[in-house]
Amino acid sequence: MPESAAQTLDAVRSGTQVLAEAPPHGSVVDVLPERAFDNLLLVQTSGSPARTERAVRERGANPAHVGVIPVTGSTVTYDGPLWVSERVSPSDLTGLSIQFSNALEHVREGGWVVFDNLSTLYMYADADRLYRLVSTLANATRDAGATGVYVVASGVMQPEHNSQLQSVTDEHVTL
Repeated sequence: MPESAAQTLDAVRSGTQVLAEAPPHGSVVDVLPERAFDNLLLVQTSGSPARTERAVRERGANPAHVGVIPVTGSTVTYDGPLWVSERVSPSDLTGLSIQFSNALEHVREGGWVVFDNLSTLYMYADADRLYRLVSTLANATRDAGATGVYVVASGVMQPEHNSQLQSVTDEHVTL
């Protein structure tokens, strides 16, 4: 993703909730501003914690300041400095909400919460359930005083569903 994407997210005020459209298969870790890595919770639907650790290190950040909620149907094994929650199946929105609530306790005011990528959940849940989940997550993140970035893959969601998600965020950016 281009450097201008990092500048776009760098301009986001602390506590703002952002819906970010990104090219499919991109990594939002590559475009997060440096300050996001001071206290970051990453809800991740692709990649492994080990790959995330490498990406965080490549950015020059400390992986011990990053928590990951793996959302995958596969078993997750990881032993490293990232804090990693129990794996959640992409079809288990209730389990995801519980893991998110537990993990959000570790996000300080001014921290960052990044959901990479909502489009995966769109394959497992209808648009109304996904909207309710994102609304709940965005409100909890806002209440915690953290910046939230909710990534959707460009062109994957129906325009009306994308608009619905925009209604629960403060800004919309294209990465």
